[in-house]
Amino acid sequence: MLNSWVVMPTCLPTVLRRCHACASDRFRANGKFRVNANHKLLDAWLLVLCSACGDTAKLTVFERANVRSVRPELLDRMHDNDPGLAAELLQDPVVRRRNRIALDWDNAWRLDTGGSDHLGREVIDVSVRFAARIPVRPVRLIADGCGLSRAEVERLMAEGKLVSAARLSGKLSGDFTFMLKR
Repeated sequence: MLNSWVVMPTCLPTVLRRCHACASDRFRANGKFRVNANHKLLDAWLLVLCSACGDTAKLTVFERANVRSVRPELLDRMHDNDPGLAAELLQDPVVRRRNRIALDWDNAWRLDTGGSDHLGREVIDVSVRFAARIPVRPVRLIADGCGLSRAEVERLMAEGKLVSAARLSGKLSGDFTFMLKR
């Protein structure tokens, strides 16, 4: 029987960027946007707050874009300060590269295993799905989901009792499956 696990975000990730006021490197996004119009050109920013001093920084979403090139529903979501749009834009590689930021997902996600009925079985077949592109170590997910220590998961991998088509060392942010034999 195939179990489905889901890695879900619980809040917006921390933005890693240097603060010009206090030299801190952590900002928190609260989902607020600023949109500025200059005749037929629009600028839009996602506002982030420094975790240390509270200073506001702007992450450029688009600049000097023609009004007609911006979808009206996107503009409405920005005017409504949609936190879902903020999450989408923070995960957009173009926005991250343009603003030279990285994301820290520590304490911003949870693993939903659908219950603990799989813990007593000898063979567990699991499909892990990511609701967002959250980089997580598969060893940590398996340890948390199966109630094992990470050292125990490493030992099971070395013994060949934990198998997967995906590489389980390092970090993954895409869906994968694994089978665990106890």
